[in-house]
Amino acid sequence: MSKILIRGARVLGGEPQDVLIDGETIEAVGAGLSAAGATVVEADGKVLLPGLVDLHTHLREPGREDSETVLTGTRAAASGGYTTVFAMANTFPVADTAGVVEQVWRLGKESGYCDVQPIGAVTVGLEGKKLAELGAMHESAAGVTVFSDDGKCVDDAVMMRRALEYVKAFGGVVAQHAQEPRLTEGAQMNEGVVSAELGLGGWPAVAEESIIARDVLLAEHVGSRVHICHLSTAGSVEIVRWAKSRGIDVTAEVTPHHLLLTDELVRSYNPVYKVNPPLRTEADVMALREALADGTIDIVATDHAPHPHEDKDCEWAAAAMGMVGLETALSVVQHTMVDTGLLTWAGVADRMSAKPAEIGQARGQGRPVAPGEPANLTLVDPAYRGEVDPAGFASRSRNTPYEGRELPGRVTHTWLRGRATLVDGKLQ
Repeated sequence: MSKILIRGARVLGGEPQDVLIDGETIEAVGAGLSAAGATVVEADGKVLLPGLVDLHTHLREPGREDSETVLTGTRAAASGGYTTVFAMANTFPVADTAGVVEQVWRLGKESGYCDVQPIGAVTVGLEGKKLAELGAMHESAAGVTVFSDDGKCVDDAVMMRRALEYVKAFGGVVAQHAQEPRLTEGAQMNEGVVSAELGLGGWPAVAEESIIARDVLLAEHVGSRVHICHLSTAGSVEIVRWAKSRGIDVTAEVTPHHLLLTDELVRSYNPVYKVNPPLRTEADVMALREALADGTIDIVATDHAPHPHEDKDCEWAAAAMGMVGLETALSVVQHTMVDTGLLTWAGVADRMSAKPAEIGQARGQGRPVAPGEPANLTLVDPAYRGEVDPAGFASRSRNTPYEGRELPGRVTHTWLRGRATLVDGKLQ
């Protein structure tokens, strides 16, 4: 593998520096670097970040390859600046055994566009009745450390307690989809003024907040780790903030779409805006941004949820829930957090790379841009402005809520252990 010299990049948004990659490793960082025969990348004005890490991706394989595969999903990830994604367990068959998680892990190895770390199901078949093979999945070649029934809530308190106790033995974490099922029967959107005016079934904030409150108390009781998936309400922020003040081992994520979009968009009845948890109010959006800025919310995770055309091009009530997000996540975060002054680029590196890698125990990922570190890197042009065109997506699906919307920033290069997966915006 040849040497690569990235010239004049603003490392984590700081002063311009050169970064020299030799093989899989960063050899040097400083001014005026040179290397005979190196491939030179001119990065004037661009920001260099550690490769992004997504703790919440749906790759759909096995079973729903019509919407996404590990190959197409990781190509989308590389396009968005990601070098690691954690693949959720709600596949067909469900990733609730060592065999299935190893299959997903090996498909990731074969794709070569980014590291794929499978997430194991908490319960068999995501049915909430019996614990899945947590230990066997952890001991497998995939080395699973994160477990989630995402798409469904582990709503049984005893089952959740047992899962938290089990993963504690090997330092794992349970990632909870916080949704009290009885409170959300028939729910179509956020419960509030808009749902009342449209006559659509409401998904109340308390359905999320009550599960989070229960689970942080359970985590405290058993001395284990809990992670809250796609936190979406101001009340949830306050519960997590309170739990952290008590020293409870809880982390939380927010999606890009919950940082930008509100339930007012549902007035269009366009199913592209149908998602779980639903788009909330402007007040919730502002609370989420502030919580991400102050560290109450630890990370940004995409909840990339691809669906084929026919699952979204239908009436609202029949449409699938979910949005694709890997290829637009960094742009949305720049728009909502960096350009508003709420986060620096160093803060983005923390929330989208270092912290998710730490929570998921992704070795070699989320590391500093420094000599001796793995060359997992992302180069971003923050001055770029352009309309989102899903026709150019690498993902197999096109269900983006940002079509036609102007967003800032563009990932130009991605390197996975020194190998370019994206060059000048083109996949390699």
